[in-house]
Amino acid sequence: MLMPKRVKYRKQMRGRMKGKESRGVEIAFGDYALQALEPGWVTARQIEAARRAIVRAMKRRGKVWIRIFPDKPYTQKPPETRMGKGKGSVEYWVAVVKPGRIMFEIGGLPEDVAMEALNLARYKFSIRTKIIARHDLATGEQA
Repeated sequence: MLMPKRVKYRKQMRGRMKGKESRGVEIAFGDYALQALEPGWVTARQIEAARRAIVRAMKRRGKVWIRIFPDKPYTQKPPETRMGKGKGSVEYWVAVVKPGRIMFEIGGLPEDVAMEALNLARYKFSIRTKIIARHDLATGEQA
């Protein structure tokens, strides 16, 4: 599972997810990509499940790039615990994703296989996503 090796502060505040993403919005490495359409927290488990779905569909061909990293700790208090006594312990890690962010890229395989692989990965996320292609970005149309 993805998580930071070490962090400066163990616990973080929730923060806000205002606006669109400005960085990581263009395809940089592969030919096809999965782009977020709405803001949300993507857990390390969701990222790993999507990665496994993509790798299985690719059948040892091509290459995968993961463009998001879960570096935000998600804390939770144990069930049936009274209020107070401080913030809960870190349960898992999340990546903050805003609309427009490229989450996965794949390259080096035919279009139909790439579309199928990314479509399987779409089911693993709790946010809406779309598949985009590098040649679509050049002409300005959507996949």
